[in-house]
Amino acid sequence: MELAGAGLFAMMVGIGSFGIAGGLAIRLGIAGNRLRNAESAAGRRLEDAETEAREIILRSQQEGIQIRDESESEARERRREVQQQERRVSRKEEQVDSRLQGFEEREKGLNEKEEDLDRTRVELQETRAEQLRALERVSELTVSEAKDRLLQEVDEEIRIEASRRVRESDEAVQAESTERAYKIMATAMQRYANDVVSELTTTVVSLPSDEMKGRLIGREGRNIRALENATGVNLIVDDTPEVVTISGFDPVRREIARVALSRLIQDGRIQPARVEELVAKAQEEMEETIQKAGEEACYEVRVQGLHPEIIKTIGRLKYRHSYGQNVLQHSIEVGHIAGAIASELGLNQDIVRRAGFLHDIGKALTHEVDGPHAIIGGELLARYNVNDQVVRGVADHHGEEGWRSIDAFVVAAADAISGARPGARRENAEAYIKRLETLEQIALAYDGVDKAYAIQAGREMRVIVRPEQVDDVEALRMARDITKKIQESLEYPGQIKVMVIRETRAIEYAK
Repeated sequence: MELAGAGLFAMMVGIGSFGIAGGLAIRLGIAGNRLRNAESAAGRRLEDAETEAREIILRSQQEGIQIRDESESEARERRREVQQQERRVSRKEEQVDSRLQGFEEREKGLNEKEEDLDRTRVELQETRAEQLRALERVSELTVSEAKDRLLQEVDEEIRIEASRRVRESDEAVQAESTERAYKIMATAMQRYANDVVSELTTTVVSLPSDEMKGRLIGREGRNIRALENATGVNLIVDDTPEVVTISGFDPVRREIARVALSRLIQDGRIQPARVEELVAKAQEEMEETIQKAGEEACYEVRVQGLHPEIIKTIGRLKYRHSYGQNVLQHSIEVGHIAGAIASELGLNQDIVRRAGFLHDIGKALTHEVDGPHAIIGGELLARYNVNDQVVRGVADHHGEEGWRSIDAFVVAAADAISGARPGARRENAEAYIKRLETLEQIALAYDGVDKAYAIQAGREMRVIVRPEQVDDVEALRMARDITKKIQESLEYPGQIKVMVIRETRAIEYAK
């Protein structure tokens, strides 16, 4: 049994060895085939690479030959251009040489002519000297004496003629300038006209019935006191049927009170808390109304690009009056008139129109800031970076800064036209005449005053003094004293010019 098992094992081992050897032989055959295939593929790729390399070398050679041919062609072309340039330069040189030769010949001829002129000049000088000597013998005067006498006569004639022409020119200029000024003023006033305005200090509010008066007054007057305290006006409830009168000098407060009172009447709930609530709303609406008024005024005068605070400030002038004339309407009018005058004079219309429109903006702040309204307005505009010419025109339109700008003159003229036109400002005849008489009496009260006249609707005082009693220094002092006295004694719109005139005449009679 053991021998049979050993034989079987040996046979199995032999069969396994034979199988392994056969598998190795097959794998070696497959590997050999793959190797031959790889070598064949590598050979083909090598041939393809060699073929591609030869083609690249061939193309490179052809491109090199083409580049060389192009370079040689370009070089030949440049050589031809250089040769052409050289030929042109040669021709230019020949032309220059010929011109130089012509110039040399002309210069030679000019030198010869100059020598001839020099000889002729010398001959003329000798002839002139001979003539002068002959004239001296005939006139018995030397040349210098004759010159002095001739110059004296000519100088006297020139002086007389110059004086006559200067006088004629002054007269013509004065007449022409006066006529032109009248035309400019008339044209400006014709191009803009406005309605007559008036100032009121009361506002009337209608009531649905008389029993509403009692509700407005309230228990022990608490409602009417609350309204007066909140608005700063006086509420007058009298026997006039179905109306209540609001009295106050501040038109803004009167308008706020009117709006609040009208809404109280419509609402029907009249009590102190409701009064304060409606007054606060009316104040907010008033701010919007002021802003809108400023914007509408800017649009009407065609002034754009102003700072919102300036627009708001100019809108406040809607509720300011000067002798019955609404200041905002007056500002619009001055803007139009100033622009018209500027167009006639050839000035910058936009600058002058802006200065005229904004000239009284300081009046909206005069109760808040001390100083003349012109200076205040100029400082306000400068704070918001307004054009310097506009600032000078506003700040100097009453001459506070010495009339440094021609625009200020135009604004002052437009301001005077707007304020002095008939119906523009309200002042009764009795007060007007009394103011003129007071002005003249103030001037006549000073020693040495001969006559005094209030002219231009009281805007100017002319004081004529006796020259033997008042000298030049005293005249200056008197003008200053009269001005100070007027400021202390009177209330007046704008400004008053005081002119002290001292005239000396020397009179003799030939008998």
